[in-house]
Amino acid sequence: MTSHKPHILVTRRLPETIEARMATLFETHVNEGDVNLDGDDIISGLEGKDVLVSSITDRIDARLIARLPRSVRLIAQFGNGVDNIDIEAAWAAGVTVTNTPSVLTEDTADMAMVLMLALPRRLVEGTQMLVRDGVWAGWSPTSMLGHRLRGKALGIVGMGRIGTAVAQRAKAFGLNIHYFSRNRRPPGLETPLEATYWHDLDAMVEAVDIVSLHTPHTRETFHILSAERIARMKPGSFVVNVSRPELVDEAALVQAIESGHLSGAALDVFENKRGIDPRLRALAEANKVVLTAHMASATLEARIEMGETVIVNIRAFMDGHQPPHRVLPEGVHGGRSKRRDQG
Repeated sequence: MTSHKPHILVTRRLPETIEARMATLFETHVNEGDVNLDGDDIISGLEGKDVLVSSITDRIDARLIARLPRSVRLIAQFGNGVDNIDIEAAWAAGVTVTNTPSVLTEDTADMAMVLMLALPRRLVEGTQMLVRDGVWAGWSPTSMLGHRLRGKALGIVGMGRIGTAVAQRAKAFGLNIHYFSRNRRPPGLETPLEATYWHDLDAMVEAVDIVSLHTPHTRETFHILSAERIARMKPGSFVVNVSRPELVDEAALVQAIESGHLSGAALDVFENKRGIDPRLRALAEANKVVLTAHMASATLEARIEMGETVIVNIRAFMDGHQPPHRVLPEGVHGGRSKRRDQG
């Protein structure tokens, strides 16, 4: 480490063990209120700091990056996704950005599988009948009939770490695996999963019973499940999204479910800038949609591993090494950014 402890600003509360470890390694200032900080609060909190430990709720756009004190050389994101950060602007300003990939894979894949089961097997509806409604006449041969997963076709959009982990779980449940990805996976991955690769996403969504989204939000993937693609989906199929809300045209999804074209959706992420869409909430009340509160990676184990990864990134950077989880702009391969992390 350098001769003095790095000074860091942590914008949200982290697990106690991580905060305690950070306090021993760094001069740490934590946002004790655990509420979203606006740009002015972030900038004022960064005076005299070396590192910003951000989270997905922080909007770190080009305008904020231009205002960063010159002492700030690293943005260490507590999270896998970095679409809240203008990576190109950070690169141009000489500010290094890191994230916490990989540690969320298993928990996120578990949640995708839970949601995949919840809607066709009417899990939420069955619980509400007993607990909220308080009326249950007892078992009957035709009560609470759902649909089995075995034999259904699952279409995975994005066969990276999480998409692959979902495919492995889904295969064990007897689903037929189909996937669309920028690049075809090698036979060593495809063969055990008996996975079918589609180079045409439009064709895949027409052929499968479930579409599950596992791709990052980029300019290319914004509304990758567009109104046109939703209209192409097989009647009676449904959507699972544990990735990013921007991947789906939410208004078109709601309309497709309301019209009966789709059976429903299971969503861990959804547009929430002005509160949850009342039409989406109504569909949840009608048990056509299952909504969870961005819980895909919400395990204590995952949060601790994320925090440890943030610490590793900070220590490597402050020791003058390339942090292991550096995020670069699209089209940039290796190298150093222009100004702040030189010398």
